[in-house]
Amino acid sequence: MKNITIGEVAEQAKVSKSTVSQYLNKRYEYMSEATRKRIEAAIEELNYHPNIVARSLKQKSTFTVGVIVANILHSFSTQILRTIENDLNKTGFHVIICNADDQPEKERNYIEMLLAKQVDGLIIFPTGGNIDLYEQMKKKNFPVVFMDRKIEELGIDTVMLDNHQAARMAISEFVESDYTKISIITTSIIRNTSPRVERIEGYKAAMTEHGLPVLPEYIKTADAEDLQGVLQELFALEAPPEAILAGNDIVLIEVLKFAKEHRLAIPGDVAVIGIDEVSFASFYTPPITVVAQPTIKMANKATELLLEQINSENKTARTAIYRLQPSLIKRDSC
Repeated sequence: MKNITIGEVAEQAKVSKSTVSQYLNKRYEYMSEATRKRIEAAIEELNYHPNIVARSLKQKSTFTVGVIVANILHSFSTQILRTIENDLNKTGFHVIICNADDQPEKERNYIEMLLAKQVDGLIIFPTGGNIDLYEQMKKKNFPVVFMDRKIEELGIDTVMLDNHQAARMAISEFVESDYTKISIITTSIIRNTSPRVERIEGYKAAMTEHGLPVLPEYIKTADAEDLQGVLQELFALEAPPEAILAGNDIVLIEVLKFAKEHRLAIPGDVAVIGIDEVSFASFYTPPITVVAQPTIKMANKATELLLEQINSENKTARTAIYRLQPSLIKRDSC
């Protein structure tokens, strides 16, 4: 099959090659509707496909962005990824998505692979285990944005939830419903994963603000596979909790599973609030109260920040942390 050139498209549409190039790059400001339609028709008639490699060499860009998610099993992660991919696709960028499984070595391999492929930028949910690589990218002013997790000493643009406020909202809702024995459970904080640590800090602050004791035995963190054991310990206490704040969707699933297996009524035997809206929360019996993250706004902001860096001629260091506000969705589990 013959490769159709941009020149042949221009000849067919009776325009210049630069006009076709502007059309392909979606620069329509000085182009009439009639011209656009002629170019579109010529492309379709000739079955023209742009030469991505040639375009990349000419514009010194691969029009590709890498996104490295810490754990793709979180509903939050998949919602963020969907929006990032959609936002970048609208601007002509392709997206390579990698799942690090919260493993620093896996994350390192992905970062090195994506840099070798000369992606134009990275959005990373950092594991926190590759400080040297993060520092190298910052020193070279390589476009990078952190999502969901901060590493403050690096001063890299970061988009995340106001996690303290998320925990406060949940505790206030419990207190308004007359619960005082309130537990928080999160997945492991072994590498000081900032959302989990901050939600525990927010829980402690809120309990203190409401004049309630902060009991160490009510604060639990564990890997996902150990959460059932943690729940066994909690409900074996002399004074088990009346309410549980599930720090993320994975914890919420394990709490609901435990309640079902042990025939604990929600909220009669234990009230439950989860951080992160999940697809089943609204139709579970009873429907689950959640503190939702503004996932679309967070993804939009991360994409905006990355494109600003990619398109900026002055590649200066970025240092801002953008915190977006959660919202409480009241249902019947509290």
